[in-house]
Amino acid sequence: MLRIEHVYWLIGAFLLVAAGYNLHARRWSAGAFWSILAMPFLFGEAVLAANARDVQWPAQAMGLAVIALGVLAARGRLRLAGESVAEVQARIESARRLGNRLFVPALAIPLVTLALVLAAGYLRWGETPLIDATQTTLVSLGVACVFAVMVALRTTHSRFPVALHQGSRLLDALGWAALLPMLLATLGSVFAATGVGDAIANLVGALIPVESRFACLAAFALGMVLFTIVMGNAFAAFPVMMAGIGLPLLVLRHGADPAPLGAIGMLTGYCGTLLTPMAANFNIVPAVLLELPDQYGVIRAQVVTALALLAVNFMLMWALVFRA
Repeated sequence: MLRIEHVYWLIGAFLLVAAGYNLHARRWSAGAFWSILAMPFLFGEAVLAANARDVQWPAQAMGLAVIALGVLAARGRLRLAGESVAEVQARIESARRLGNRLFVPALAIPLVTLALVLAAGYLRWGETPLIDATQTTLVSLGVACVFAVMVALRTTHSRFPVALHQGSRLLDALGWAALLPMLLATLGSVFAATGVGDAIANLVGALIPVESRFACLAAFALGMVLFTIVMGNAFAAFPVMMAGIGLPLLVLRHGADPAPLGAIGMLTGYCGTLLTPMAANFNIVPAVLLELPDQYGVIRAQVVTALALLAVNFMLMWALVFRA
């Protein structure tokens, strides 16, 4: 059975390959960075098992590794190594020759992921399911990425070492920003567990008239946007704002329908995603990959769209969540 641990091991192995390329090129900081980052993917299960046996030093070592990653990133030596003129020209010529076929591997990832998720219940070897039912989506995504690599090799008529080298080059182009999605994904649960939602409820109660539906809904919508800007992830902002404003004030106090409130509220948070460099995988990484002269150019281009969506989402919530 394919489990999420197998995907993690594959990611860890690739990170070690990227580290090897950098160390071979004597880019010591980048090599150390990717080597350290590979360890949680390769040995995360062992750390959790040790922690369950009250063995603390593996978790403490992981904590020191996180600090080391921060130090290495702060040194500013994770930038992509320069390419020769011949390498740049060869890449441009290859892109012109392949044209729109270059999009086929990227499009294969969501299509294969969706197909595997829908078919997971039927994929069995005897009585054993081929994909772990508890992590179907993530495992399917990992399989889809492997399939996309094979499609890319077929499309470009390249060999597997080329995929490893170019993948390493792409990872170096992302640099420390590759960590942000992983870090931000855990931030919402951490904030909720530490009582930030309760603190927000108290603050909102002191600043706005909680008897007003309009004021509470505006605070919820703007809070989703602002917390997403700070944390870079609407999924991280949602549990905090729902615990602080959505549930106690809108649902329980004013009788809001939680279904449209949650759905449109999450979409409202994405307006903040369009406005923040903290959402590096959406706003900073594309600027780096496209080699734009302004690293915040993507954000500036999205400001009008974000504000317009915020206004529309607020009107939709006002029209739908209080219908009862």
